[in-house]
Amino acid sequence: MMHLLLLLTSLIVVRASQPGATQSSAWPARPLVWGDVNFLFTTDTHGWLMGHTKSGPPEPNYSADFGDFLSFTTHMKSLAAEKGVDLLLIDSGDLHDGTGLTDGAPPGQPNAHESNKFIMRLPYDVLTPGNHELYQYASALDTYKSFVPHWSGKYISSNVHLTLPNTTNLIPFGSPYRKFLTTQGRRVTAFGVLFHFTMNARGTQVQSVEELVEQPWFAQAVEEEPDMFVVAGHMPVHMEEDPEVNVNDWPIVYYAIRQRHPETAIFIFGGHSHKRNCTVMDEHAIAIQGGRYMETVGWLSANLTEGGGYTRRYLDTNRNTYQYHTGTDEEDFDTLEGIELTQYITQLADVWNLHEVFGYAPQDWYLDRVEFPHKNSVLTLFLNDVLPTVLRLGAPERSNIPLLAIFNRGSIRYDIYQGPFTRNDQYTVMPFKNQFFYVTVPWAVGRRVVDEANKKREDQARLRDAMRMAMPSLPQPSEVPFPLPGAQTVLGGPKEPKEDEPLTLGYVTQDLCEGYADDTPHLSIGGLDRADDFHSSPPLPISDDTLMDVVFPSFVAQPIVDALNRLFPGQNYTVAGLEKYMKWGSEDVFEVYAREKWN
Repeated sequence: MMHLLLLLTSLIVVRASQPGATQSSAWPARPLVWGDVNFLFTTDTHGWLMGHTKSGPPEPNYSADFGDFLSFTTHMKSLAAEKGVDLLLIDSGDLHDGTGLTDGAPPGQPNAHESNKFIMRLPYDVLTPGNHELYQYASALDTYKSFVPHWSGKYISSNVHLTLPNTTNLIPFGSPYRKFLTTQGRRVTAFGVLFHFTMNARGTQVQSVEELVEQPWFAQAVEEEPDMFVVAGHMPVHMEEDPEVNVNDWPIVYYAIRQRHPETAIFIFGGHSHKRNCTVMDEHAIAIQGGRYMETVGWLSANLTEGGGYTRRYLDTNRNTYQYHTGTDEEDFDTLEGIELTQYITQLADVWNLHEVFGYAPQDWYLDRVEFPHKNSVLTLFLNDVLPTVLRLGAPERSNIPLLAIFNRGSIRYDIYQGPFTRNDQYTVMPFKNQFFYVTVPWAVGRRVVDEANKKREDQARLRDAMRMAMPSLPQPSEVPFPLPGAQTVLGGPKEPKEDEPLTLGYVTQDLCEGYADDTPHLSIGGLDRADDFHSSPPLPISDDTLMDVVFPSFVAQPIVDALNRLFPGQNYTVAGLEKYMKWGSEDVFEVYAREKWN
């Protein structure tokens, strides 16, 4: 028996996180503050369930895998029970598209089918879909059939519907709402809302939020006053930061509830913009979101009893964070369920060969830390070298025709770090599957396509800004009380941070709520706000009447075709009439390039 226990203990230590992951050296600065009601929340995980395994900063700060997260939530739920308070676990969507665990499946298997099984091992109380669950009908249908039933009403899609094969009737994607009692007997009414997404697959429908709040069932669900409303929604809590979202939808939901219940607590959990952010809507309502890619687990605590108030925290996802806030150490942190989940993730990565090395990147390239066309921008690398190289290799018969490659920034998703470039890295940088189309036009037209396409997007953004200005304004954060009075103590961690410890690179959050909210102090990694606009490879030294190939991915074919038709009247380009440039798709590009150039 003793031998078995020792063996189990050794497995616990060895199996922590994913093989090769570099653990963080940083620690949280102070314990969490617990309230009557507490929330842990995730959003935009995009398949990053292996955690971040690279050694380059700040990756070690996010090195915990989903098995570690399961152990953490298990301990936190136990702590809440000991304290006699509530702890709810929330996810705000976009589980799909982002790593090999979601996108590296064998042909014919829907996106995220296997990774969703890992999500189902977590004790979520409320989940809602994001736009990435709806790009492909096969994935949406698989989610509806294989994922949603597991949650027994906890997966909420108040304004998302789909039709089943060979039918025409729209049915709810998940539950329209959920009413439940917490472990401490508090009454909750929960909704799950997606912004008015219009690029969803045929067979799915996203109802506008204006229409949603006018539905009789919504009015009936809101009529009875609970102790709190919980709204998980895949849209930013501060809408002006994301011009791609059609309208400022959160105030619509907020006011629809406030008209009936002026002082009932409302907790809104947003997403989509991949940022840590927070805004106070009134003294009884707060909206918050927790970033992206399992880099952040959000924490929100509130007192619904006398005194009120909130606290928030953005937790780095590493074992130091998890152990510190659960009062555990390396020997007693891992749960059997957490270890098992870690092992399942490792096994799937091995079966799908996600650690196969395509080549060795000679340096780091960044998506958000530097601006295109900086030499260290991953978009500069892609447009100036990767894409032209692969296009020439893929279509040698057109190598004598000048080439202009166009791409949208939003299709490049992450950094490249020096060292082994693996199959999984290929998916983290560019997970989407697109064909490459082309048109042959004079350089006088081709060189203007990017500016024309971006101009159209800017016009649409200005229209959306005008719509937002017409919305009722919310109180500013300084007008409402924020700090939570009567802070309670929680167990300390196995190690207290030292004042003279050097800071690591990471997020230094500046959100719209009062007070300092980063759990671990960092040197700022920086980051740039920019729209998902179009860019192209460098200008060509050719005359205006020289014919050239303009090459672009299928995902942006329509706006590029529209731009060409405005610039080249009479040609009447259509997406259906476009020709493929080469056999490889976007999911092959970095593999082909790394094998060619990084070996």
